[in-house]
Amino acid sequence: MADTTLYDRGMATRRSVLGNAHVDNASAKMTEFDADFQSFITEGAWGSVWSRPGLSKRERSMITLALLAALGHDEEVAMHVRATANTGATPDDIKEALLHVAVYAGVPAANRAFKIAREELAKRKEGAQ
Repeated sequence: MADTTLYDRGMATRRSVLGNAHVDNASAKMTEFDADFQSFITEGAWGSVWSRPGLSKRERSMITLALLAALGHDEEVAMHVRATANTGATPDDIKEALLHVAVYAGVPAANRAFKIAREELAKRKEGAQ
């Protein structure tokens, strides 16, 4: 059973980071099978960790990108690069985070993440024109 306060805080944070369109799309795709998992993510990641006061959304965004890149979670890297439009992390911030990935997790992981980030940032730039 979901903790309503934690869930509501998580959903608000999730929407502020990923955007309403992304969250609405994910919610529309939710099934009975993955509903508990979606609640877990909303409460645990977004309602608890992402909602803590210790770091800004920009800082959390950069940490998240570095971790996802290091672990090779390409779809999540792309999603969180897109989310930087909402967190305040700049392309230079993304670059710096991915340079850390190269040193601490390996050049191949960073190389792949740089490619994904470059593509997502180009899409953003094209959309802004």
